[in-house]
Amino acid sequence: MKVITLSREYGAGGHSVGRKVAADLGIEFYDKDIIREAVKATGFDMELIKEEGEDYSRLDSILTTISNISSGYYNDTHEKIEEIQRAVVLDLARKGPCVILGRCADDILLKAGIDCFNVFIYADAVHRAKRISELIGSTDMQEIKRTMLKKDAARHNYYNKFTGKKWGATDNYHLSIDTGLIGYDKAADIIVDIAKSI
Repeated sequence: MKVITLSREYGAGGHSVGRKVAADLGIEFYDKDIIREAVKATGFDMELIKEEGEDYSRLDSILTTISNISSGYYNDTHEKIEEIQRAVVLDLARKGPCVILGRCADDILLKAGIDCFNVFIYADAVHRAKRISELIGSTDMQEIKRTMLKKDAARHNYYNKFTGKKWGATDNYHLSIDTGLIGYDKAADIIVDIAKSI
């Protein structure tokens, strides 16, 4: 069985699908654990790393508002966080089959020559809006739309910055699944069936 990487649109259920895939296969699931491992390894402030996560543009905003920070420190900090997260992804993948959510894991493992099964999770705007409403605790459609666009843009920018590829492009993945059409459970079942056969 290979390492499974999941990339996802915000609100498409990537986290839920990933957890079910890992549980059904009896393997580890890594998401925020990657950030926690990065914190342990670097000593960087937890909030800074949480903000950076997959949101390159937001880190830009945070760091540029700090008046006494030098541009050299900014670049070093951002690159160091990405470097540590890359090392953590590789370490987790080398331990054996697992599911890794986000963090450019598909590209990191490809470049390291580690065999993996790469999946992209997406859904239509209606299904995503319903899920985002639950996630942010709001029924305001403007707020939901802004959140959806902001999160997707952040993931797109982060992925493009660190891989040189287009986030969501089908040729970056072995499989793309529309959870709006088939639901989270069926999506997980499909991934599990393929993972068992390759």
